[in-house]
Amino acid sequence: MPRSTKPVPASAQPAGESRLPPEALRRAYEQSLEPIMITDRDNRIVSVNPAFCRLSGYTPADLVGHNPRMLASGRASPEFYAGMWQALNDKDFWEGEIWDQRQDGISYPRWLKIAVVRNPDGSVANYVANFSDINASKEVADRLAYLAYHDPLTNLPNRLAFESQLAQSLRICARENEQLALMLIDLDNFKNINDTLGHPVGDKLLQNVAVRLGEAVRSSDLVARLGGDEFVVVLADIDSPLSAARVASKIQQQLADSYRIDDQALYATPSIGISLYPVDGTDPSTLLSNADRAMYHAKGAGRNNYQFYSPRMNEAAGERLRMENELRRAIASIAPASCEFSIHFQPQIETASGRTVGLEALLRWHNPTFGQVPPSRFIAIAEETGLIQPLGDWVVWETCRLISLMKEEHGIANIRVAINISAQQLRHENLLQMVRGALACYELSPYDIELEVTESTAMHSPETTLSILDQLSAMGIKLAIDDFGTGYSSLAYLKHMPIQRLKLDRSFVLDIESDANDAAICSATIALGHSLGLELVAEGVETPAQRDFLADLGCDVLQGYLYSKPMPYEDTVAYLQARR
Repeated sequence: MPRSTKPVPASAQPAGESRLPPEALRRAYEQSLEPIMITDRDNRIVSVNPAFCRLSGYTPADLVGHNPRMLASGRASPEFYAGMWQALNDKDFWEGEIWDQRQDGISYPRWLKIAVVRNPDGSVANYVANFSDINASKEVADRLAYLAYHDPLTNLPNRLAFESQLAQSLRICARENEQLALMLIDLDNFKNINDTLGHPVGDKLLQNVAVRLGEAVRSSDLVARLGGDEFVVVLADIDSPLSAARVASKIQQQLADSYRIDDQALYATPSIGISLYPVDGTDPSTLLSNADRAMYHAKGAGRNNYQFYSPRMNEAAGERLRMENELRRAIASIAPASCEFSIHFQPQIETASGRTVGLEALLRWHNPTFGQVPPSRFIAIAEETGLIQPLGDWVVWETCRLISLMKEEHGIANIRVAINISAQQLRHENLLQMVRGALACYELSPYDIELEVTESTAMHSPETTLSILDQLSAMGIKLAIDDFGTGYSSLAYLKHMPIQRLKLDRSFVLDIESDANDAAICSATIALGHSLGLELVAEGVETPAQRDFLADLGCDVLQGYLYSKPMPYEDTVAYLQARR
């Protein structure tokens, strides 16, 4: 609108309108609840009202004479201010959202209106800035945005958020060639609880279920509520379908426990349907539909279980669950007369002399249902379920008992026995006490045993590992790195670890005669070990040609089927006695 360059005479005022006296204007300015700031033509602050001081934390003495830029939070760009001044020059008015900074450093948003006050000749006299609080409206907007994507009862992501996040996860899986599992979870017996005890109790039950679901999965996994008593879990970047089975089993256990609500014990077990990307679908709709079919299959199979969309995966998951249950039972019932576990021993041969200088203790499991179970199957289950801790401790105690028998009953001495230590055992606080107790119980010396940790275990948390290995070494126990070459080793850490042996993994020995890469790895590893003052042990030696090749490279100790397969205790004693 055009600016007036002349004052409006009193006679031109509209009829019935009167000017407020200066004192009234002053009181209105000072008592206004909205912050007001006035600057001069050069944009220097000349006055602020009490409301502005309360807002900014500054006193009038702090502000008067200064440029308002002292209040800037730094969030606005130069282009923002250029546009504001352009509007003031062209229209004598500007309004918009701006972030200022209080005296205590806290930034805050405000809706700012600036009006230009001009002199009768049209020149700028003052700028009057009026600030309005928009925090409340922002909070309302943020709350509305939150409610748009979250279930108000459980605070979990809702269907809209689930579909968006699942689509994003599928794009990542496609790009990175990863697998994903989608679990649809329906609560058994929930309708009966809702109808009998009322919706308030049902709502509290759903809130409890949401909490337990969050505790059963990783923080990176998605848990959402689709509606009613239906929840969904998305597991991104899984190693294999059996990873989904493990999580489903954990969810089943978590949700199956009773819920204490209003002094009542309630039960709501889950029926879980699982679909997998990419084998069961590559888009959200197909995966959810197939998980729904699998969930109804779980309902039809008796409820309180999980089912894969693929029947083949159901068979594999079912067998794994049965094996896990058998493993738990066997560990819980370990007894001398009925133990399903045994220790076998494989000799370690000194390359130069051909003498047997050591044994490796290897765990075996013969189960009534599954028969002789390969270690590659049951050890993995034990590690995933935490059963490796009690099982590994039993191996240490049983091996020490058998070493004692060799000495006392058969006079076999000067044979060190290597025992594998799992990552969980290595991190457990009782490892040192357990080893000391086993040695003391059977009156053995620390020199009678050797403890082996895999390369990946040693490098997982090298500072912690170093501390524990130092304490074991201080006891006089010989230490070895097993499966060397299969993981990633930091030589900076390796050279500081108190180890005496490196065990070259059998995968490099297998094709050492025909594969130039394997030969080069073996040669370099042996040279590296010797340069660090370590003894080298090669596993998996099966042929005379492999033996001769490793001997030429200077490998110190050999172990493998060329000399003997792992043997039960009685056969081991006979083997050692025959080679005294």
